[in-house]
Amino acid sequence: MTDHVHDLNAVREATDRLLTAAGTLDNAAAAQASRLPGWTRGHVLTHLARNADALVNVLEGRPMYTSAEARDADIESGAPRPLATQLDDLRTAGARFLDTATTPADWNRTVTLRNGVTDTAANVPFRRLIEVELHHVDLGIGYDLEDLPAGFTAREIDFLAKRFTGHPDVPALRLVSTDGGTWTSGRAEGEPLTVTGTAPALLGWLAGRRDGAELQTGGAPLPVLPPL
Repeated sequence: MTDHVHDLNAVREATDRLLTAAGTLDNAAAAQASRLPGWTRGHVLTHLARNADALVNVLEGRPMYTSAEARDADIESGAPRPLATQLDDLRTAGARFLDTATTPADWNRTVTLRNGVTDTAANVPFRRLIEVELHHVDLGIGYDLEDLPAGFTAREIDFLAKRFTGHPDVPALRLVSTDGGTWTSGRAEGEPLTVTGTAPALLGWLAGRRDGAELQTGGAPLPVLPPL
């Protein structure tokens, strides 16, 4: 069973870690390219703030975003702001999410996310944790996949493996971490391709952050995963 209280504490710690790291930047560094194609660090920081607001909407029963166009426009308009404004916005939005998520509620209820995706409310804190941790890596400021907490990495591999399970464009896969852990994913039919590597390397490939060059497949081609 998901422990949303544990996950909320992890979100608080991860947010503090990100804000401390980003606080060492200046306006010029915030305007530089992040590791995400087409996005500056300002885009990443703005997205994180607006995602916190969007998850408040989810928990309070409103649409996550008014529209995909509005979501994209908010990120574009917020990206060039001074770093201090960015950090204040993210700090305030993150605190608002934590305040909302600590209000007594039915954590077994079903909530609706983007594109009609549904989940239980108890899983929303972990979804926020994913955003904070992976986008901290995306900032490209010295925090990498190998720096992620091991427990988070294993849970995120499991989350992504399940997300690709049954996907028609993903062959049957057996994911083996040299750090411990095995997962299945992809189509149900066919002999599974065993993909082996460290947990950070597996996560990087599944999350679209690395090309999988560090992974072993016994000589078979590594599949190209569809975008998340």
